[in-house]
Amino acid sequence: MTTARRDPAARRDTYTPDSLLAVAVTVFNERGYDGTSMEHLSKAAGISKSSIYHHVTGKEELLRRAVSRALDGLFGILDEEPARVGRAMERLEYVTRRMVEVLTGELPYVTLLLRVRGNTDTERWAMERRREFDHQVAALLKAAAADGDVRGDIEVRLATRLVFGMINSIVEWYRPGSGSLTEREVADAVVELVFQGLRKAG
Repeated sequence: MTTARRDPAARRDTYTPDSLLAVAVTVFNERGYDGTSMEHLSKAAGISKSSIYHHVTGKEELLRRAVSRALDGLFGILDEEPARVGRAMERLEYVTRRMVEVLTGELPYVTLLLRVRGNTDTERWAMERRREFDHQVAALLKAAAADGDVRGDIEVRLATRLVFGMINSIVEWYRPGSGSLTEREVADAVVELVFQGLRKAG
C-alpha cells in the first residue's frame, strides 16, 4: 500500500496564524530568537519557508505577535475592575495574583517576552512596553506604602524588585501539567509569600 504525498499547498492551509505562532515561540525559546532562522522554523513546522511567508513577512513579525500576546495579557490585568477600584494594597494583591495567572497560562509567550534583549526594533519595543507595565505595578506598591499598608522597615524599590523577581522566575521552573503544582497553587503561594511579608501588621 502506498501513501500519497500531501500537496504542500494543502499542508500550508492546515496551518493557521495561531498554530504557526505556537511553533515559532517554541523554537525561539529553545534556540533563542537570534539563533533561529527561517529554516529552523520551516523544519519545526513541517512546511516550506514559502508557506510560512504566506502567513507572515518573516520571523520578526512572529516575534512581535508573540510578545504582543504576552503584553496584551499583562496590560489587560490593569483594565480589570479589581485592579482599578479600591485600596492600593488590595488592588496590588489582585494584580499580583493575575500576573502569576497570566504567566502560567501564557507561559511560552511570557517566557519569550522576558528573554528579549533589545537587538531588534521589535525587541526594543517589547522591552519598553514591559517597563511601562512594571512601572504601573510599582506605582501601586508605592501607593500602598503611602497609605500606610506596607511595613515601614521594607524599602519600596527593593520590595518591587523582589516581587518581580519572584514572579518572573516562575518561567524557569514551572511546567504546566507536570503534576507537581497547579496554576492556582502557584498563584496562592506567591500571593501568600509576598503579602505576608509586605503587609503591615494590623
